[in-house]
Amino acid sequence: MAPASFHHEKVCVMDASGRLGSTLVERLLERGYIVHAAVQGHVDDLKLNGVATEREKKLKVFHADPFDYQSITDALKGCSGLFYAFEPPQDHPAYDEYMVEVEVRAAHNVVEACARTETIDKVVFTSSATAVLWRDNNSQSLASDLDERHWSDVNFCRKFKLWHALSKTVAEKTAWALAMDRDINMVSINGGLLMEPHLSITHPYLKGAAEMYECGTFVTVDLQFLVDAHICVFEDVSSYGRYLCFNHAITNHEDAIHLARLLTPYSPSPPPSYEEANMIIQQRLSNKKLNKVMVDFKSELLLED
Repeated sequence: MAPASFHHEKVCVMDASGRLGSTLVERLLERGYIVHAAVQGHVDDLKLNGVATEREKKLKVFHADPFDYQSITDALKGCSGLFYAFEPPQDHPAYDEYMVEVEVRAAHNVVEACARTETIDKVVFTSSATAVLWRDNNSQSLASDLDERHWSDVNFCRKFKLWHALSKTVAEKTAWALAMDRDINMVSINGGLLMEPHLSITHPYLKGAAEMYECGTFVTVDLQFLVDAHICVFEDVSSYGRYLCFNHAITNHEDAIHLARLLTPYSPSPPPSYEEANMIIQQRLSNKKLNKVMVDFKSELLLED
């Protein structure tokens, strides 16, 4: 059961057609929310697994294009919260320099629409760990951990064509600047690499994977954990700012090889040297802030079960 204060609360999920969005819709319905599911493409893009009929009554699907301001405000109407995750447009799925502009414009439109929707109390903005971990002179700062207070260096990202990191960093900074200016209660979830069935080496997050691994900043997150984190920071009235979200760090050769086999199943892995096989890399990304708020949320979920 959802906490009494969230019962029958109306929230919007945008874009609800991605794996994160559609799973969020299901979980929110389970917890008693009324959900506006906003999708970019056709309404049948929203694939919900086994949503019970009585829950379907609490679900309303909207066609909402992040570049069409009116469609966003229609989807937000009457909602007290928004879960926003950017999905690349179907006609431009690849991350490149152009995508930075697209993602920033979408973030700006959505946060501006929230500012003009009087019922919106809180926005959960999905960003990425790539907006935290990229900077120059990594080797010189190995002693220091990275957390939510750190931002990827946009010049570094541009120089090395880390378009996913650049896109996420600039879009999130744009959202924060507007949220602060318009006095919007916003929190962001900076997720690690989302582990999903069809993940491949071409995923834009993975550009620079070897460097992330060597620097102790290669982190992954399971879908269920990511969804729980979004709902947790939405429901926790004291949540604030950014939250690094991951539940696994790739810090040894065995983990790295396991992930490489998932991403490139048909490529043989060279046998490691003795040093490689026994090397443990110090994890440098900290998710303590999220773990603190997740403790109560997790115990509440156990009570539900």
